[in-house]
Amino acid sequence: IVDRIDENKDGYLTTEELKDWIKRVQKRYIYENVAKVWKDYDLNKDNKISWEEYKQATYGYYLEEFQDATDQHSFKKMLPRDERRFKTADLDGDLAATREEFTAFLHPEEFEHMKDIVVSETLEDIDKNADGFVDQDEYIADMFANEEGGPEPDWVITEREQFSDFRDLNKDGKMDKEEIQQWILPQDYDHALAEARHLVYESDVDKDQKLTKEEVLENWNMFVGSQATNYGEDLTRNHDE
Repeated sequence: IVDRIDENKDGYLTTEELKDWIKRVQKRYIYENVAKVWKDYDLNKDNKISWEEYKQATYGYYLEEFQDATDQHSFKKMLPRDERRFKTADLDGDLAATREEFTAFLHPEEFEHMKDIVVSETLEDIDKNADGFVDQDEYIADMFANEEGGPEPDWVITEREQFSDFRDLNKDGKMDKEEIQQWILPQDYDHALAEARHLVYESDVDKDQKLTKEEVLENWNMFVGSQATNYGEDLTRNHDE
C-alpha cells in the first residue's frame, strides 16, 4: 500500500499523496457499496432503479405485513423522507435512478446538489420541538442522554461552549439551516487533508514533513485505524488496482 500511495516513486509519502489516496479509497468504498446493493433494488434488470422498485424492495413487506401501529407509523414517516431524497438525487426527473443518481441517493453528503437534503434531514432528526431550529439542549441531547439526571460530564460542558462560541454564529441561542450546514458540511474543511496531516504529524519521526516506509511501518496501528487503509480492510484483501 505504501508503494502505491507513493505516486512519484521517490520513496516518501507526502501529505498531498496521502490526501489523494484517502480520497480515492473513500470514493472506491462508496461505489463498491452501491454495486453491492444494486441487484437488490434493480428488480427488472434494466440497469436503473425506479422509485417504485426501491419502495417495493425497502418498504413493501413492512407496510403490508406489520399490524403494529408503531411500526406502521415509523415506516410511513421514513417513506416520504426517502422519496424526497430520491427525487432530489434523480436529476433528470424520470423517477428512475442511474448508478450515479443512486449513489447520490445513498451517499448524499458526497454530492453538491444533495447538501440541502443532508441539512434538512439533520435538522429534522435533532429538532425535537419542531420549531425549525436546533437549540442548545437539542444539540446536546443528540450526543448525550442524561438519564440519571446527575451533573453533566466535562465533555458535555465543553460541547455547550462549542455551541455558543462556534455553532450559533448569529448568537440567537439556536442554529438555523445555514448554521447547521456550516457545522456538518463546513466549506473550508477537507476531511482527507485533515486525515493526511494527522497521519504525517503522528508518524513523521525525523520531522521532515514526509514519511518513509519505515516510519509508516513503525506506526502501522495509526494507519490501520485510518481511512488510508479503509480501516485495515485494504491489508486483508486482494488488490487488482
